[in-house]
Amino acid sequence: MPEVPTTVLLTGASGYVGGRLIALLEQQPVVLRCLARNPDKLRPLVKDSTEVVRGDVLDPPTLDVALQGVHTAYYLVHLMSGAQDFEVQDRQAAQNFAAAAKRAGVQRIVYLGGLGDDADPKLSPHLRSRHEVGEILRESGVETIEFRAGMVIGAGSLSYQLMKSLTDRLPIMICPRWLTTPTQPIAVDDVLAYLVAARELPQEGSQIFEIGSPDVVTYGDLIREYARQQGLRRWLIFVPVLTPYLSGLWLALVTPATYEVGRHLIEGLKNPTVVRDSKALETFSIRPLGVKEAIERAIAGAN
Repeated sequence: MPEVPTTVLLTGASGYVGGRLIALLEQQPVVLRCLARNPDKLRPLVKDSTEVVRGDVLDPPTLDVALQGVHTAYYLVHLMSGAQDFEVQDRQAAQNFAAAAKRAGVQRIVYLGGLGDDADPKLSPHLRSRHEVGEILRESGVETIEFRAGMVIGAGSLSYQLMKSLTDRLPIMICPRWLTTPTQPIAVDDVLAYLVAARELPQEGSQIFEIGSPDVVTYGDLIREYARQQGLRRWLIFVPVLTPYLSGLWLALVTPATYEVGRHLIEGLKNPTVVRDSKALETFSIRPLGVKEAIERAIAGAN
């Protein structure tokens, strides 16, 4: 008898990373099922062979149906953009999904979270929530592969678009000190490669992989590199008084992002987001692009 293909569930299919992951998973020898609050919007974007089921991570009964027969579930849900109390909603969503995955006998959850040191008492609410979601998924007893990433560099990525819009619009920037915070961003293609590779990782229990480019840079460096590639002359003036709160207001004035989302992202920029564990490089054959190449691809992808 022919082998029955594995069923994979993708949540967050309408998001930036999830939307790009669909095409890659459709090339895999799996039955792909996507969870969507509005299936009619998603169906035109997927192949006929891809299942689209109605469901919501905040509505547990819909998850039981969606997860039936699923081997691997991608959890790419983040409710920050939709609510001021995103921490509460993200916690509830993760608890709902973890419990439903356990009931359904799911073998693996693949989750994309954020970098940042758990021991940092000043870890931003955004990053703290990302880590809490990973912990909730692991505590379900379902094997969870968590990738922790910093800024995703790619045309359409919200954090990249914030940096791009800021640089495009302001020749002279009065910058808060967080622009000197070290970070290791990662190209979106590399994030996708890790997510796809996680499906075939040998089952060895839950694991956390920190992923990033080989370059440790600052947000100021990212602005300068983007400006250099676009032929823009930009001056950065650093001051100690521009708080994350004021930075959020400032970004809301000069970028397309909403105030709430911008403020939460800015709060996260004050924390170092660097790879402190090289296990991902030891486990996977993926070698992420450097920052220069990642920005080149992002610029090309927007044209």
